[in-house]
Amino acid sequence: MARPRKEIDKNIFENLCEIQCTLEEIAGVFECSVDTIERWCKRTYKENFADIYNKKKMAGKTSLRRTQLKLAEKSAAMAIFLGKQYLDQKDKPEDESW
Repeated sequence: MARPRKEIDKNIFENLCEIQCTLEEIAGVFECSVDTIERWCKRTYKENFADIYNKKKMAGKTSLRRTQLKLAEKSAAMAIFLGKQYLDQKDKPEDESW
């Protein structure tokens, strides 16, 4: 008689991907092997873990970006950081001849 399949909650799995947990961490949460997660992904999504992970982590990145932009409204440090990261702003002008 075969062992019963491990129950993996799809919502919890997707939330863990959104916060960019590793395959090993996700397997740890569900108390199973990484191979079990891989097989579950193939059964559930018809794709491998890496493909699903890359799709689901985008929602987490979007959420993080939204939070950062909101924080930049109240935090000069965050506004400066985001300006440097996304707007190519610098602390010192490149041409100091003026």
